[in-house]
Amino acid sequence: MRTINTEQITNEVSRLWQDANFYLDKDIINVIKKKLQKEKDPRVKDALSIILNNAELARKERRPICQDTGIPIVFLEIGQDVMIKGGDLTDAVNRGIRQGTGKGSLRPSVVNCPFDRKNTNDNTPAVIHTEIVKGDKLKISVMAKGAGSENCSQTKMLLPTDGEREIEKFVLESIKLASSNPCPPIIVGLGIGGTLEKAVYLSKKALLAPLNKINPDKKIRALEENIIKKINKLKIGPNGFGGGTTVLALRIEKFPCHIASLPVAINISCHVHRHKEVIL
Repeated sequence: MRTINTEQITNEVSRLWQDANFYLDKDIINVIKKKLQKEKDPRVKDALSIILNNAELARKERRPICQDTGIPIVFLEIGQDVMIKGGDLTDAVNRGIRQGTGKGSLRPSVVNCPFDRKNTNDNTPAVIHTEIVKGDKLKISVMAKGAGSENCSQTKMLLPTDGEREIEKFVLESIKLASSNPCPPIIVGLGIGGTLEKAVYLSKKALLAPLNKINPDKKIRALEENIIKKINKLKIGPNGFGGGTTVLALRIEKFPCHIASLPVAINISCHVHRHKEVIL
């Protein structure tokens, strides 16, 4: 049995929450650079260049990439041979978010109640997902999710006979409806299977995958690539300026489901796709 103290968890969450908002991952930057080389429309090229310049300025000055620093979403993969000591785990995570918000001068974006709408002023409470896994490690993944893209996400209970064709149709209809609102170019997480809430969870977890990661399931990889091509043919483009760069990546997570249902969820992230992780 391995022991991890909650103080260490708090410190790591604080650091990850800040880093997610300051430093755009290299895999995202590299994909945008490749898209910039292929685009021909001056407006589209300018939009992609501004995105890259903004990310570089944020990195150099340790300032938020976007004014909407997002709602904190924390994924905890807890090894079954890990013992958490020093206090409550949820409190430890929220202390980290609170500290990171203050130290990083991050905009408070969380309200205490969907109806009262009173700002908590420190971005707590975080949305926390826990999963028990094998081993004696603790993996912490922190995502900053802005409302502009989150509000464009969709879920639907398809018929079990619908299959890939209806899944593609649902995704394309959702992206058309979203248009330029989620600040494209976007990254799309697609959750397929499980139950209603499981599909939504899978769609968000899919966003944690590196953009350069290739899905080992050939059938799923082919579906991802096919949907990406069709989304880019919509020519919404960066900031709605057109061109062939509407989506940078699409990742699918799947799970077994009931014989009578086919849950599908789409979680959209803007080009400022912010997440960091650490393994303790």
